[in-house]
Amino acid sequence: MYRTVGDFLAEWSRASSGTIQVLESLTDEKLNQAIVEGHSTLGWLGWHLATSVPFFAGQVGLNVAMPGDPGSVPSSASEIAAAYKNASEELVREAEANLTDESMVESVEALGQMMPRGAVLRMFVDHQTHHRGQMTVLLRQAGLKVPSVMGPTREDQLK
Repeated sequence: MYRTVGDFLAEWSRASSGTIQVLESLTDEKLNQAIVEGHSTLGWLGWHLATSVPFFAGQVGLNVAMPGDPGSVPSSASEIAAAYKNASEELVREAEANLTDESMVESVEALGQMMPRGAVLRMFVDHQTHHRGQMTVLLRQAGLKVPSVMGPTREDQLK
């Protein structure tokens, strides 16, 4: 749980930077890559991350514009990446303008239960990290470059 706005924003900066690296590794041709048929695709996961920013922001009382229909995945990898970047930047502006350290420990109704705002934001970052990890596996399966988000990749080690 985040107890200060500064702690959340510092971690968000690192986390969103890693997510941007993953999203910028996508190509239009590989957006339909899934581990097996019927599972989440790279495109769906990327769009889910872009649209989860306004969703989670709303859960803590921040207003971030939804980049489009969450159920309609764009066919352009660059559109997905741009939507995420815009939503992430808007989240930072909203948090800086509207959150205080005191508000981080206030309980809000989120995801059908009462919990501290800082706990919801922690859940949000964990949610993003989970899906970003799924995407790195799919990037490798698709033959695309896996960025060094949490440390060197196998390809980086072989250089």
